[in-house]
Amino acid sequence: MATTAGTFPGVSYVMPVLNEVEHIEAAIDSLTAQDYPGEFEIVLALGPSVDGTNDVISAMAAIDPRIRSIPNELGSTPGGLNAAIRASSHPIVVRVDAHSVLPVDYTSVAVATLQRTGAANVGGIMKAEGSSSFEKAVAHAYGAPEGLGGTPHHVGGAEGPAETAYLGVFQRAKLVEVGLFDENIKRGQDWELNRRLRAAGGVVWFTPALKVVYRPRSNLRTLARQFVATGIWRGELARRFGTANSLRYFVPPLAVVGVIVGLILGMIGLFGSGSWQQWLTLGFIVPAVYALFVVLASVRAASSGVRSGLWYLVVLPCIHFGWGIGFILGFLKLTRNITVHTGR
Repeated sequence: MATTAGTFPGVSYVMPVLNEVEHIEAAIDSLTAQDYPGEFEIVLALGPSVDGTNDVISAMAAIDPRIRSIPNELGSTPGGLNAAIRASSHPIVVRVDAHSVLPVDYTSVAVATLQRTGAANVGGIMKAEGSSSFEKAVAHAYGAPEGLGGTPHHVGGAEGPAETAYLGVFQRAKLVEVGLFDENIKRGQDWELNRRLRAAGGVVWFTPALKVVYRPRSNLRTLARQFVATGIWRGELARRFGTANSLRYFVPPLAVVGVIVGLILGMIGLFGSGSWQQWLTLGFIVPAVYALFVVLASVRAASSGVRSGLWYLVVLPCIHFGWGIGFILGFLKLTRNITVHTGR
């Protein structure tokens, strides 16, 4: 493994890339701008992009030899990550997402934290930021309790051992020891990898000193695809490994079931002829309460702008129902004939 002198081991940035022409240049620029004094390389695993992403990368690589690209033969996120890791050489592996922008001191802080704690993996806060009103609404949902739960890797918290970590800065030896990412898990592969790292005696460490800007999806279609895919694989992981990965992941599917069942019962009661059936109209209470919940949450989201608050009326149910429906499909193994987008 290549290393630099002193206390600055070489760093390999690894990133799977597919159809990210809007974000890829900013993501790579944030890597080359790092203040870390050690050697580094950037290895990009390229899928069959059709939007010009690969042309942008080729142009950047022609200018900076530290940027290299390899084909992502499997086309999946874990397949691309593993290919990039195998093609890299340094003892520190930094996972990067094409939607992420690293602050200039990210690598310095991460490597220092690895050395200080002896952790196998270090991660920090995913700080979602949007530019359009829609993206700002999505970004608000990432950090809000009613959205993605307001967990430490979205809003911050005390430094210390954690169950999992956003992205991840790894000791290569520990990563290789547990067999890299599981290529059969298309999403949620970070949680599953961290499970194996912890089982092997390693420590996964969270520090709020690491903050990564994340660019949310820019339209409703891609947001829905993202969260259906996320839900499917979270349901798959819950079925494989039990509920220990967090009971909060069951909240969206339970909400989906409650709203749908409430609507069905309410409709039966509304159009039924029997006196007992009229009681079923009480089923409308559940979707009504959910609708009120969304409206109140949207009022809070309007702090980012009135248009963002209005978008939140659509964004929040999209996240809840996308995740919830996907989770049910994944948990019940009903996804054999369903093709989903697997990018982050």
